[in-house]
Amino acid sequence: MNQYFSNDIVRILIATVSFIGLLVIIFFVYRGIFRLIKKRIEKTTVKTNSYIIELFRIPALSFIYWILLNIFTHLFLSKLSFYGFCLHINTLLFIAIIAWICVQFTRAGEYFAQLHLDIRVADNMSARKRLTQLKVFKGIANSIIIILAIGISLLTFKEVRTLGLSLLTSAGIFGIIIGFAAQKSIAMFLAGIQLAITQPIRLDDVVIVENEWGRIEEITLTYVVVKIWDERRLVLPVTWFLEKPFQNWTRTSAQITGTIFIYVDYSFPVESIRKALPDMLKKNPNWDGRFSNVQVTKVSEQYKEIRLMLTSADSSKNWDLRAEIREELIDFINTNYPGTFAKIRIKKEAL
Repeated sequence: MNQYFSNDIVRILIATVSFIGLLVIIFFVYRGIFRLIKKRIEKTTVKTNSYIIELFRIPALSFIYWILLNIFTHLFLSKLSFYGFCLHINTLLFIAIIAWICVQFTRAGEYFAQLHLDIRVADNMSARKRLTQLKVFKGIANSIIIILAIGISLLTFKEVRTLGLSLLTSAGIFGIIIGFAAQKSIAMFLAGIQLAITQPIRLDDVVIVENEWGRIEEITLTYVVVKIWDERRLVLPVTWFLEKPFQNWTRTSAQITGTIFIYVDYSFPVESIRKALPDMLKKNPNWDGRFSNVQVTKVSEQYKEIRLMLTSADSSKNWDLRAEIREELIDFINTNYPGTFAKIRIKKEAL
């Protein structure tokens, strides 16, 4: 017993401590090399390489550690009773690291594809369309990679392989049960694919959902995030956009026509706004010069409704344009035609 302890256990303990020390040394050497490479890249004009190196920095170190762990297992643990268990752990780690690297490759592919897409330009319809498809299909690719990794990992267990053979004999019943149990998840997954292909919404689209104005901030296989104008986030399942009506202000173009409503007394001359509006618009950079119009669209016992229609390159500029022109119109009416805003008249009856 003492001889076994002195020969095997002590040898393994020394080897383990040495192995951990080697991992620490490799970590610091790897970090130093990485910093040197990153500094050299930062001096160049190509910034994409820095992102790619950062993307694979930790997965690459993990793969190096796995190689060392595999060597350590074969050299020092091959005669132990739990050697088979260690090999199984190594196999599971290898599958996980390869899946991780594959996911990083999809992220790198998405990054390089995005370099050719610019949604900051005025006419960004094509870029937003491609970016939406890119995001969704990246999610599909990552889901497939993870599912395959989990499936291959499970097949490394003998019990699971035996169970799989027995399940093949009752695959029909099992498939029906799974279909009923996961029908919502499957429907959500298919809806995400349909959303990427048909594209009723795209990234950065301006929408009205649940009586809220906002932009499409994120699209995944299962949910969509709408950034509301006041910085709140509205999270909706992807099926919501396929089953319920909503407004998409940038469906075919980012250009938009906005309206301003002014309620004035019958004594107010509408022609004065028609004459003053062109000068107001020429000074405002948010107007794109396409169209403007002034009309009386409604009358009641108390007031008449004046509607102004103004165009802008996108919804954000149109929002600012309407707010600024509305302010100028109020000042214009108060200065030149005081007392002509809509009033409530009360008639006193003679006693």
